[in-house]
Amino acid sequence: MPSDPKTRLKSQPLSKELSEGVPDAGTFEDIPKVRSVAGDLGDQRLKGKVCIITGANSPLGIGRASAHQFARHAARAIYLCDLSTTHLSTHKRELATLYPSVAIHTRAFDAADEAAVRDVVQHALDTYGRLDVYFANAGIASGKVFWEEDSEGFMRTMRTNALSVFLAAKFASRAMLKTTTGKEFPGGSVIGTASVAGLRSNAGPSDYSASKAAVVSMMQTCAYQLAGTGVRCNAVCPGIIETGMTRATYEAARARGTEGKIGQLNPLRRGGLPDEIARAVLFLASDEASYINGQAWAVDGGLSAGHPYVLGKLA
Repeated sequence: MPSDPKTRLKSQPLSKELSEGVPDAGTFEDIPKVRSVAGDLGDQRLKGKVCIITGANSPLGIGRASAHQFARHAARAIYLCDLSTTHLSTHKRELATLYPSVAIHTRAFDAADEAAVRDVVQHALDTYGRLDVYFANAGIASGKVFWEEDSEGFMRTMRTNALSVFLAAKFASRAMLKTTTGKEFPGGSVIGTASVAGLRSNAGPSDYSASKAAVVSMMQTCAYQLAGTGVRCNAVCPGIIETGMTRATYEAARARGTEGKIGQLNPLRRGGLPDEIARAVLFLASDEASYINGQAWAVDGGLSAGHPYVLGKLA
């Protein structure tokens, strides 16, 4: 591939919108009808699309919840991927029972292993001739303050949380340029799980926050380097969500009778559910988000919208 950035951008295939433009929708009486790129997708927002999700093992996870939304909206195939496999087969059976027309694959690999990411992307291409969505959702958190963390622990967090998203973008974007019957133009959606901690301070440990800020930056940079291809790159930034990662926090609060304090600093005054993040991910994955690119979407109950304060003590 040419090393010069301008030459490299010109050498990439162009999206349908740049190749053909948006068609004329006709008129109603004497005014033009509303033109649309996505059309009316109804409950089939991912119809025919091939999707990969990492970090999909946890029963309480955003990955699992997203898989359900993808399947519910008529995805052709979904790859459930995780380093841990304790629940993947159960997830597969559940999805197959609920959505028998969707092909469900399970894969056990480290989302930060370059060969493994390349191989799962290649399997999607070999099997279906296309890749449309890669949700890079794998993540860990140490919970340590920075002076207690060592170099090895810091790099382990960066590797799992940030390198995995880099590899997703690297291999998925190349696959999303491939065209086939039913996909005549390049395009797709790469979504990285960042965090409100990657947007504002004091929302997570230093290593975790740094890794999530890196995800935001990568999605923004990749969006520009894929200019004109129709491949979109975005980050979703959850606030406090009850997942496998935060389970200990929720259980401790319940044991103390203080669960109501979780999320008290956001305007909704509660924590969120994985499905609430999954619905934002579904939108970003679909053609309905055709003009959303290079963004970091905070789905945090409003936490990042202002400066937190102790409720009732503003004055």
